[in-house]
Amino acid sequence: MNGQNRIEGRAVLVTGASSGIGEACARRFAAAGADLVLWARRIERLEALAADLERQHGAHVRFAAVDVRDRAAVFREAEALREHGWVPDVLVNNAGLAVGLTPLHEGDADDWERMIDTNIKGLLYVTRAFLPHMVERGRGHVVNIGSIAGHQVYPKGNVYAATKHAVRALTHALALDLTGTPIRVSSIDPGLVETEFSIVRFKGDRERAASVYRGLQPLTGDDVADAVLYVVNAPSHVNVLELVLLPTAQRSATVVHRE
Repeated sequence: MNGQNRIEGRAVLVTGASSGIGEACARRFAAAGADLVLWARRIERLEALAADLERQHGAHVRFAAVDVRDRAAVFREAEALREHGWVPDVLVNNAGLAVGLTPLHEGDADDWERMIDTNIKGLLYVTRAFLPHMVERGRGHVVNIGSIAGHQVYPKGNVYAATKHAVRALTHALALDLTGTPIRVSSIDPGLVETEFSIVRFKGDRERAASVYRGLQPLTGDDVADAVLYVVNAPSHVNVLELVLLPTAQRSATVVHRE
């Protein structure tokens, strides 16, 4: 990390931490000396990641299998942390996904439910579980992982784009609701990032997923984690409300140069 490290010793919770952007964020925060809590659905991946971070950085890492769609589980795990005196200084709402890429009139309602429940409702549940305690304590930072799809729609991306537009709206609304508090709110909105994102969207079709990134150098999870660390490490009087992050080959949601 360049310059002053304002992250060391801070309590950080990352959702969707078992892979991709969430895992990259966990690794970067651990390297910066944060006290980590990692949530994801795949407990075995969290176990391996926690062990790796403790071995590499001596990081103190707690983790739990939490599906952010499960409101009761979110509030139960949050309460368990609070009972041990743990409230995040930084909440990274990373858990999210796209499922399917079809015209709206051919869409799968189950796919819609999964995206809405994860990308919008899950983010709301986790934020609601912790934010009152951040406000009461008088410090904190909520970082939402949005998308270029929250700024621009693209063909067949209808419901996913709608969920990310919702994330953007909630980020702005939350910032307004927290006026007069020191709580910061940020959204990191990437374009094409090569993670398991497209594999999930195309339901395991790895060849189709690979084609999304063919002919260009996409962002990596580490690139997005760099942006997250930047906004979190900024001085307390600096709030980056939105940061749109694109590969150089990508100029909008729909304009991409491929070799």
